[in-house]
Amino acid sequence: MMAHQADPTAVPHGGTATTVPQSPQRRRGQVLTTKVGLQMPAGMAYDEWERAGRQLSDVLDSSSWWLGDWLVYGKDHYTDRYQRGIRAAGLSYQTLRNYAWVSRRFDLSRRRPALSFQHHAELASMPVPDQDLWLDRAEQRQWTTKQLRAAIRAARQGEQQPSTATEPSRRLEVPGSRLQWWHKAAEQLGVDFEQWVMATLDSAAASALEDLGTLAERKRISLVKGVTGMPDRDERTRPVAISA
Repeated sequence: MMAHQADPTAVPHGGTATTVPQSPQRRRGQVLTTKVGLQMPAGMAYDEWERAGRQLSDVLDSSSWWLGDWLVYGKDHYTDRYQRGIRAAGLSYQTLRNYAWVSRRFDLSRRRPALSFQHHAELASMPVPDQDLWLDRAEQRQWTTKQLRAAIRAARQGEQQPSTATEPSRRLEVPGSRLQWWHKAAEQLGVDFEQWVMATLDSAAASALEDLGTLAERKRISLVKGVTGMPDRDERTRPVAISA
């Protein structure tokens, strides 16, 4: 059983300040939550400690939905002021934006109480029918987030199997610490890890090829000038092509 300690300085709407005893009475086995920590009772039974952990986990998971819905409402109703509200609340906009993105992808009626916010985040980038399909599977089979992610990866690999003969894949050796870093980035954005890696690499490749195309065009112009005898205004800044 968990109890909340009221703020002694809190002032009810339309009322006066109230005082709360510094040492509130509580039943045996009751966990008292404060803004800066938990007050655990002495001699707490294991079952009570485990139940308190489940309650804390539920609050943490629910708060992701709450904050996401809060930001969605603010963006929809206070388009010119909602960021001021975020600053006043002392919250991270990047984190809230991730929560809001998942919240928008799942209407309240489609959210599964038996599954965590992170389960839903794993599926947020999918079309709605696929979301519901994987939510059903995760709920029926009681998958953890990690198991859900692995099942999705296996399904995608199975779909890509027929093209393996014509388009062989290569294994890229990556240090484990870097993989953990990348996983953390994808989770913060609330997207599937493999999708995030592919999208990031595709974006980097497109930027590099665009720069390469610009360099090749400058080299072509430089060659034309050399053949026709056209002077180059700034010889020092002319790009130099280096062959591999």
